[in-house]
Amino acid sequence: MGFAVPDDTVLVADGGLATELEARGADLSDPLWSARLLIEAPQDIAAVHAAFFAAGAQIATTASYQASFEGFAARGIDRQAAAGLLRRSVDLARQAAGGAPERWVAASVGPYGAARADGSEYRGRYGLSVAQLAAWHRPRLEVLADAGADLLALETVPDLDEAAALVGLVQAANVPAWLSYTIDCAETRAGQPLAEAFAVAAGVPQIVAVGVNCCAPGDVLAAIEIAREVTGKPVIVYPNSGEHWRAGHWVGPKTFAAALAKPWVAAGARIVGGCCRIRPADIRAITAVDSASTRQKFE
Repeated sequence: MGFAVPDDTVLVADGGLATELEARGADLSDPLWSARLLIEAPQDIAAVHAAFFAAGAQIATTASYQASFEGFAARGIDRQAAAGLLRRSVDLARQAAGGAPERWVAASVGPYGAARADGSEYRGRYGLSVAQLAAWHRPRLEVLADAGADLLALETVPDLDEAAALVGLVQAANVPAWLSYTIDCAETRAGQPLAEAFAVAAGVPQIVAVGVNCCAPGDVLAAIEIAREVTGKPVIVYPNSGEHWRAGHWVGPKTFAAALAKPWVAAGARIVGGCCRIRPADIRAITAVDSASTRQKFE
């Protein structure tokens, strides 16, 4: 496992894996969400990874976000088989990369709340200590760290206690990772100032980038500035479409636009992509804008 953000370019990450799976007819109304297809239709996951790569993405994030040993156990899958499914998530993304240069695989380590499948990853404050969160995350993180990905994606983290647990595990495993919070304005979803949240990763060499994901596009620019000021690390941003999930449906206007990548890059973002409701066509558009922005930034 090895990854470093290049000094002289901006990388494009993929978009919403589950969004594209659903657009292609997958039923993800399951506590395992997209991880369900690791069991039932792994070829569909590989096809979506390939679609994002074809659209210009350079980083694929695996279908392990909502996968957990507890979630698989509820389906009658033992720990050995569950570990195999976690490794499969990395293998599928690697397969889609096709051995092409400058294509990377990030193994998704979603938050504890995602495995609960009750929306608590957008609230945080689970009532667990940092030590308890570390104990829960450790087995899955260790499997993914050993599965052949280029780095770990510690993503959609709602509060700094969970971030502290994850960062500690990454340090112990000595593997590269990015740390990405889900936010509301300039605070974590748990209501902590972003400056305090990003400080968890400051001075930790294993954290190769920090940033935000699954947030409103309008919250990204300020977060970039805070992340850079607090950590000095490369910044990753991959917001959702700006729509809101309510009562089982997406509502409200889409505020995401590929043109936003230009000011994000100008502010210091080094990896740009999308999260929920961002499809391959959006990534293709980001690639075009990002390419122009990168030339202007580094020429």
